[in-house]
Amino acid sequence: MHATPLTIGRTFGVALDDEDDFLAQLGAFCAEYGIRSAYIPMFLGGFHSVQLVGTCDPIADPSAPVWAATEYTTLEALGSGTIAWDEETNALAPHIHVAVGLKGQAAAGRTSHLLGGRVQFISELFVVEVVEPVMTRPKLGPHKVPTLRFSQPSSPAAIQ
Repeated sequence: MHATPLTIGRTFGVALDDEDDFLAQLGAFCAEYGIRSAYIPMFLGGFHSVQLVGTCDPIADPSAPVWAATEYTTLEALGSGTIAWDEETNALAPHIHVAVGLKGQAAAGRTSHLLGGRVQFISELFVVEVVEPVMTRPKLGPHKVPTLRFSQPSSPAAIQ
């Protein structure tokens, strides 16, 4: 386990518009405001389409991550996540999970990691900046899973 106190910075409300690419707009927002570490306590809204981690194929190794994508259309969503920095690619590395209801299928639900999505009508989210420590997402372990890590904090109160 890795844990540390977080020094919180600015808090933003962000409203994405119809047809916006959710992850691209999140990246543009973070670039505009200089955010590399943050968390999204929640967001809600609709999607024309989403790509989620999942498969209908048999999983050969249940202890390995699934990298395949499934796509769904016309749905409502509720989600949350973290935003960290991938030092290897020098790019933003969001980790967002969603619970979605398929509107045309009696709101049948799906829950998984968000790979991409195109907003329908609106998506409202809150982004809370983490000033310290810097959160990174190196690829660790035998499956090279992007994993949240914290830079060395300036406060000795951190738990390692």
